[in-house]
Amino acid sequence: MPTYIYETIPATPGEVPERFETRQSMTDAALTHHPETGAPVRRVIVGGTGPLGGTRGQSSAPAGPPTGPCGGSCACFPGGS
Repeated sequence: MPTYIYETIPATPGEVPERFETRQSMTDAALTHHPETGAPVRRVIVGGTGPLGGTRGQSSAPAGPPTGPCGGSCACFPGGS
């Protein structure tokens, strides 16, 4: 099950939101209220933990010149003719 991050929605300007994590199924509805305090909350979207694929410290992009329908030798690619 994924872990989701939520934060309270400030009721007044200058109020600092409280963030918390909770594990939920992907099919569960997003929380609308803090499970302990009942304060209104919203889900926070954060970045992932790193790139997918490849190996640590190395790019997962294939080595060599770019290729495509034109073979990489046209003006579509830097250095193309």
